[in-house]
Amino acid sequence: MTIRDFQHLIERIYFERDAARGVDRTFVWFTEEVGELAKEVRRAPRDPARLALEMADVFAWLVTLASQMGVDLQDAAAYYARGCPKCGGTPCTCP
Repeated sequence: MTIRDFQHLIERIYFERDAARGVDRTFVWFTEEVGELAKEVRRAPRDPARLALEMADVFAWLVTLASQMGVDLQDAAAYYARGCPKCGGTPCTCP
C-alpha cells in the first residue's frame, strides 16, 4: 500500500466525520495520539505490538489532518526523496 493509497482509504473511512469536526479539533486529536505514542515509547519494557498500534493511530490522524488541509502526503514525502533536504546526503552529513 502506498502512502496515497492509505490516505484515500482513511478518507473513505473517516473523512465526512473528520471534516465536520474541523481542522482545529482534528489537530487536537492528532496531538493526543502523539501523547499516547509518547507514553508507549517511555514504557518499559516496550511492547512492539502496542507501539505499532499507536504509530498507526498517529499516522491515520496525520493523514486525516493532511486530507482536510488539501495536502497529498505522498507528494509531501517526496521532499526527502533525494536524501537530506539540506545536504542531499543519505545518510545526512550536515554538521
